Amino acid sequence: MSTRPLPPPDWQRPMLDIAEGDGDFLPLGDKHYAFFAEERPLLLVTFEDAESLREREDKLPEHYTLAQARGWSILTILAEGETWWRDPAVFRYFDRLADDGFLEDFDRVVFYGAGPAGYAAAAYSITAPQAELVLIAPRATLDPGLAGWDERHRIARRINFRGRYGYAPDMTESASKVWLIHDPLHQPDAMHAALFQRPWVTPLHARYTGEGTEDTLREMKVLDRILEAAMEGKMSADRFSWLWRGRRSNGSYLRAVLAAARLSGHPKREIKICRSVTSRLNAPRFARRLAELTGEAV
Repeated sequence: MSTRPLPPPDWQRPMLDIAEGDGDFLPLGDKHYAFFAEERPLLLVTFEDAESLREREDKLPEHYTLAQARGWSILTILAEGETWWRDPAVFRYFDRLADDGFLEDFDRVVFYGAGPAGYAAAAYSITAPQAELVLIAPRATLDPGLAGWDERHRIARRINFRGRYGYAPDMTESASKVWLIHDPLHQPDAMHAALFQRPWVTPLHARYTGEGTEDTLREMKVLDRILEAAMEGKMSADRFSWLWRGRRSNGSYLRAVLAAARLSGHPKREIKICRSVTSRLNAPRFARRLAELTGEAV
């Protein structure tokens, strides 16, 4: 007696509805899914945690709205748990894309990822020759022989990073450009960034963002603009510097700068920071600290 297949979970329905048009939604083994929505021959490839997607109201990948608004196609690989997208099923999927020349059919391809997703974006970019990469604080590997100093991601230490698509910096060799954004003052991310040193890799510094580099760029509303610039072939170090100027009005950044000055024991620097901020913004915390340091009334 035949049994009917189980209906898909509710959280998958928005992606399945889109895939019924010009797109696709495929399970890749037990822990990954590939979602593809086709528009113009400009492709954004992203990597995302499925749990984060389920928490989102629209149940769609984070960058789907940007891609739809700009008329880009988007391919998102979803992961259940801290897999780092290192799964034979994901290997086979990208092998198939490469063998079919799927990624080469697009006029431009941009891979994007932050942290572990930055690792995946770099690792799988090898399948799309001449792709442009935007990586935020990417990890190069968790192989203990190369990155045993990184004490984060303890759960993922059991994953084998020595197999196929293993060492992310080497997998960027077919990229046209790699924009690597990180905080050079945050030692673990700076050490990973050093492993990515290649002629085609441009490091872009976002100081005082620590573990929250992507969040800060998102708060500043410049992350989408960086992706747009990469897709348009207009990204540059100068453009990033111009966009990064918005940090002067970002609360997370300013609080981090003030905290660093306080920890370093430089009250004169604290005073200078507080005066600069309070002259431009309504910032009660900075005003109170200025009063503490100078005796000036709030």
